[in-house]
Amino acid sequence: MAVSPPICDFGWQAPDFSLPGTDGRLHTLSDVHGPMGTLIMFICNHCPYVLAVRDRILRDARDLQAMGVGICAICSNDAKAYPEDSFEGMKKVAAELDLPFPYLHDEDQSVARAYNAICTPDFFGFNSLLELQYRGRLDASRKEAGPADLRRDLYEAMLQVAHTGHGPHEQIPSMGCSIKWKDAA
Repeated sequence: MAVSPPICDFGWQAPDFSLPGTDGRLHTLSDVHGPMGTLIMFICNHCPYVLAVRDRILRDARDLQAMGVGICAICSNDAKAYPEDSFEGMKKVAAELDLPFPYLHDEDQSVARAYNAICTPDFFGFNSLLELQYRGRLDASRKEAGPADLRRDLYEAMLQVAHTGHGPHEQIPSMGCSIKWKDAA
């Protein structure tokens, strides 16, 4: 079932984290923080909404990194229920796609909870002070990639954040599969 995150809570401070990456290193928020802003993406390996735009996520990530925006992706899904989203599965995808950003494993789901992540993909765009300025969609794609000439909502928003420190007031939420939460023990 498709879900959408809430609207942007402008100025909300990014919670810190320390998560293992597919590169074998531990990564913290300060490690991925960029001088022009930071983009935290909650994604996974199996979600059709993510798979439909994976190439666009990579394109926008590379373009934003070239401008000084720090980026990481986090997978928080329950790997027991969704083996494709296991840490080993994440390592395989990271290698296959030659990800230009750290791909981090949130096994206990504490980071997803701290960020109030709702779906995959869920994008959190912060300014250089780590204040939330964008919580919107990548573009108008859904389970299928839209036309190649779609407006690059995430890229345009983060470009604005990088240059002004502020995100656009009008934002359209992302849509995707819900985070696959572990059963309460």
